[in-house]
Amino acid sequence: MKVFGKIAGWLGKILLVFLIYSVGLTLIYRVMPVPFTPLMGIRLVEQALDEEKVIKLHKKWTPIEEISQHMVQAVVAAEDQKFVDHFGFDTEAIQKALEGNKAGKNLKGGSTISNQTAKNVFLWPGRNYFRKGLEAYFTLLIEIFWSKERIMEVYLNVIETGEGIYGVEAAAQTFYNKRAENLSRKEAAMIAAVLPNPRRWSPTKPTTYNYQRQSWILRNMGNLHPVDFGKKDLSR
Repeated sequence: MKVFGKIAGWLGKILLVFLIYSVGLTLIYRVMPVPFTPLMGIRLVEQALDEEKVIKLHKKWTPIEEISQHMVQAVVAAEDQKFVDHFGFDTEAIQKALEGNKAGKNLKGGSTISNQTAKNVFLWPGRNYFRKGLEAYFTLLIEIFWSKERIMEVYLNVIETGEGIYGVEAAAQTFYNKRAENLSRKEAAMIAAVLPNPRRWSPTKPTTYNYQRQSWILRNMGNLHPVDFGKKDLSR
């Protein structure tokens, strides 16, 4: 019994440290730019181990006020159309994914922008239950302590947009030779179109599928109510 008591005590201390660390880091990132993410570290190691690749890390933190509203609208249209309404989880999409998985269909898992932000900032890629549980925990933390605008701002700054490229500012400069605030509707939609696999696809060398997805995103952008973050000009 004493052994079990000691184990329980140590587990309690570990959980307390993790709680303080996770909440503290979430509060720091509520106001401070995210300087580095686990995925960036993983990609750097992969590049270093691959002799055919050049070590590359291109990122530039940009306030949401300096990002085209088209980009905000594009990722909402492409990734999470209920972003402003849910509390981190799209229950309807999750239910459909579960039903599809039972039927043996290859469907998306109902991941929201909040889920992706939590994963990108705090965790590593993976689909096991432990990692997904941590993702749910950090999703709740950012939904509690951050505004929707802050979640979107962080997402747009840390999302992988190409080989060694992170954030829409770096993507805009790399692929279109312009600032993120000057992206057009079509350019924003194309960046959003390649997000599911940004190391395979490129906005400057789109495939037929990328063009089809871009058209779908543009239609959704027109059908959705404007998401009022950052710039309000949707005229271009």
